[in-house]
Amino acid sequence: MTLPAFVLGALFSTLYGVIFHFIKGGNFLKLVLNIILSWLGFWIGHILAEQLDWTFFSIGPLHLGIATIVSFIFLLVGYWLSLIPKKPEGIG
Repeated sequence: MTLPAFVLGALFSTLYGVIFHFIKGGNFLKLVLNIILSWLGFWIGHILAEQLDWTFFSIGPLHLGIATIVSFIFLLVGYWLSLIPKKPEGIG
């Protein structure tokens, strides 16, 4: 992977995390969490596409299509897990 492809991937994945945060809302910690989840999903998706030789919407050496899909899966799962209610203290 070239440096420009890495920078482009980092920009896209950060943008996905920020857009998701603006849609779902939250505080600064959730913004950081969304960006980290987006980065993880994006690069795992890219590596998966690289290993399986999938070329859905690739830009040079960057497998943008699969990386985007996996990034949004990570963001949705992270959002879903953050909805789990906390057990009130003092009960049980």
